[in-house]
Amino acid sequence: MSSSPQSHAPLGPPELHEVSDGVFAYIQPDGTWWINNMGVLVGKKHTVAVDSTSTVARTRAFKDAIAGLTGNPVHTLINTHHHGDHTNGNFLFDTATIVAHERCRDAILADGKEGIKRLQSAGIFVNPDGGPDWGDIEPAPPFLTYTEGVNVFVDDLRCEVSYAGTPAHTTNDSVIWLPERKLLFAGDLVFNGGTPFLLMGSVAGALEAVASLKRFGAETIVPGHGPVAGPGLIDDVLDYLTFVMELAKKGHADGVHPLELARGTDLGKFAELSDSERIVGNLHRAYFELDGAERGAEIDGVRVLQDMMTYNGGQPLTCLA
Repeated sequence: MSSSPQSHAPLGPPELHEVSDGVFAYIQPDGTWWINNMGVLVGKKHTVAVDSTSTVARTRAFKDAIAGLTGNPVHTLINTHHHGDHTNGNFLFDTATIVAHERCRDAILADGKEGIKRLQSAGIFVNPDGGPDWGDIEPAPPFLTYTEGVNVFVDDLRCEVSYAGTPAHTTNDSVIWLPERKLLFAGDLVFNGGTPFLLMGSVAGALEAVASLKRFGAETIVPGHGPVAGPGLIDDVLDYLTFVMELAKKGHADGVHPLELARGTDLGKFAELSDSERIVGNLHRAYFELDGAERGAEIDGVRVLQDMMTYNGGQPLTCLA
């Protein structure tokens, strides 16, 4: 069954949740398209931020929230991956060393300011009240990069930053693990209440990468979108990914186009997740790899997004950022 445009209640303000002593999750309702979570770790000497966000106004609000916690500037900004909802505001952190996987840097540089302008003018993402108002964004790629991982310290608190090991949500997903606190910033490897999105990564890779998160034994997980959760969120995401993979294998074998397969599929319990049109993009990615493409290989994203709009009743994708 096809999706219809979803209605959205007015969004509440972002909230700072102290998830461990001096460690905060900055949760932006309602976690849908381009509305991500961030983090901030406050020590006596060091302040570390996890991700920026999609618009200038939202990033400035995040910086104001950090200023309410500490008089120290942000010394280090860690990007969990390259997507603009996590990196567009990087340039506003002019005191910070920006840290991320080397492919995160490559992707931001490849997209550049022209890529941001294309997004603004494409009309794929639309706020019913006008906008989104992205602001005048300047690309700011990380300038300290790694291939497997790096440790960052907030005073004496160890933060282990590690690459997911395979394309999953993107080609450059990383997580931040605080072993002393059993706390994991998982980036967009996990969504809480939202549909996972694998178009620029890999469904098969995501199954591996998300399952591997269990090795940490986290008690608290800050997802890339949606409320803070416990370890059960990992299995919830794996359930959806398994559903997509099994659906894709059958549809691919039967020769059914991804859009038609999505339109004829009952999402069942997954229909409760926001942004359900992502099923179309996820099936396109799975088909692409079933046809022999490598994980993370470049795909015709514009064509797929157009199929997602068709699934969405012919309407642009709702973005309240």
